[in-house]
Amino acid sequence: MFHSKITRRLVTSFLLIVLVSLSLLGILLLNYFRDYTMQQEKNALILNAKIIETSLEDQLYSRDIFGLHTTLQELHEKTDLRVTVIDADGAVLGDTADPEQTMNNHLDREEVQQAMTEPYGFAIRQSETLHENLMYVAVPVYRGGQLIGIIRTSSSLVSMEQSYHTGLRVILSALFFALLAALIIAIWLAHRQVQPIRCLSLDAMEIASGNLHKRLQWQSGDEFDTLVQTINQLTRNLSAKIQESQAEADKMSLILNHTDNAIMLIDERGLIVDTNRQAEEDFQLQGNALHRHSIHVIGSAELSETAQEVCRQGKAQTITLTIRSKTYQVFLAPFYDGPDELVLAVFHDISLLREIHQRQSEFVSNAAHELATPLTSISGFAETLLDDDFKDPEASRHFIGIIYREAQRMNSLMKGLLELARLDSTHGKTKIKRIPVEVNTILHQTAEQLQAKAKSKGQTLIEEPAPIPLYVLAAPELFGQILYNLTENAIKYTPEGGTIHLKSRQVADHLELTVADNGIGIGPADLPRIFDRFYRVDKARARKSGGNGIGLSLVKFLVELFDGTIEVTSQLEKGTTFTLTFPLTTKS
Repeated sequence: MFHSKITRRLVTSFLLIVLVSLSLLGILLLNYFRDYTMQQEKNALILNAKIIETSLEDQLYSRDIFGLHTTLQELHEKTDLRVTVIDADGAVLGDTADPEQTMNNHLDREEVQQAMTEPYGFAIRQSETLHENLMYVAVPVYRGGQLIGIIRTSSSLVSMEQSYHTGLRVILSALFFALLAALIIAIWLAHRQVQPIRCLSLDAMEIASGNLHKRLQWQSGDEFDTLVQTINQLTRNLSAKIQESQAEADKMSLILNHTDNAIMLIDERGLIVDTNRQAEEDFQLQGNALHRHSIHVIGSAELSETAQEVCRQGKAQTITLTIRSKTYQVFLAPFYDGPDELVLAVFHDISLLREIHQRQSEFVSNAAHELATPLTSISGFAETLLDDDFKDPEASRHFIGIIYREAQRMNSLMKGLLELARLDSTHGKTKIKRIPVEVNTILHQTAEQLQAKAKSKGQTLIEEPAPIPLYVLAAPELFGQILYNLTENAIKYTPEGGTIHLKSRQVADHLELTVADNGIGIGPADLPRIFDRFYRVDKARARKSGGNGIGLSLVKFLVELFDGTIEVTSQLEKGTTFTLTFPLTTKS
């Protein structure tokens, strides 16, 4: 019951209030009744003393000691008052408590001293004769304006003291029972007040533990209802805020984990404290990569050093790093996470951009070279013809033949570039009409078109169509151009007497086309770049055979345009095999 601090405080407060209130009330009442009784007793003694003065006037003035004693004794028997008659010198003339007159001189008594100068004297002290507390009142007696004596009356305070002690016991008993009643009432009130608080606390603890769907259920008709409504509203607001924050956190986590950029958080010491999924994949980070220097994680100290500099200066910086054969442009900016100062590092992979830039440069260089070579030949032989004035018809015919071939090569080059540009454009792609194309027919047509060229070099062109008709969704002319370019390439780079093999077959739900030769082959270093525009393995030999480096680029473009893939395998001096895969479709 008293485990609750609120209960203890309420009970203590009630008891303290009752104790202090009743104690003060009891003290005030006791003091009041004591002072009132004392005052009444004093007034009675003064009155009695004046009455006795009148009664003893004759004996006192005549100094009739015997009659004085007799009168005093009678008064004592009738009133139970103690009366003392004192002369002006303090000598005791008579005393009801000591008829034998053995009492000392009373001149030094307090009440006697006061009576000599004031209307009466008053004192309370323990009587030496009766050995109990007495109240003394001394009234002076004058005759002709001269003090002739003092009449002192006194009364025992024993009964008054007993009444005082009785009243004190009664007040203490009342205080005890009042405290007991206050304790019971305080416990009842505390339980009544603590019970809703305890219930609300249990519900609030459940909410604090994470159950934000919990609502307080309490109706008391007082201020607790307002508290319950306020807590429920706070819970609803908190739940909404948490859901909003969780949604934002999930959104941010989704963005960070699915962005193509690697992201790291680096502290002011240069240690990596957090990464996203892309960073873990790009740099093959393990679980122990966190809280380590970048030199141990990605093999570069520049990242951590730059992060420390960004922390010191508070300004963003951009650096370029080469990590595991890839080039990254890293943007570092200060980031504050509460009291911690961190640096956000965003990695932009610019390897492809650099490669594209490099290939663009190579493309421009190759295009300029490809155009410059025939132009130089044309210009040179034309100049020779001008100087020769056609005097030698055979030489002139030879020069004109060279000029014609170079012009044709330039024309072929320009046509290839224009065809690639046309097909690569959005308008060109949308204009291409795709229909089901029977592959064996295209394969046979290609073999027929190039059979004469193969025979001219003593080569054998073998076609092996699929046993059943196979269809792909493509543009017939462009699909035929794929096979034509690959087969023509094989004839160009296969020595005399070689063999070129064309084959189609079904593999699962795909078409597989193969163009294989036993020609000069392609080296491993050149194999990844054979589909680049103007790229040629043996430029001198390619130029001699009429190649311009555009054919394979166009082939790959068309294959991908028709949802296919192309792969190439080759060995030097053993031959090359191109394998094309397309999804099959139905005839209609």
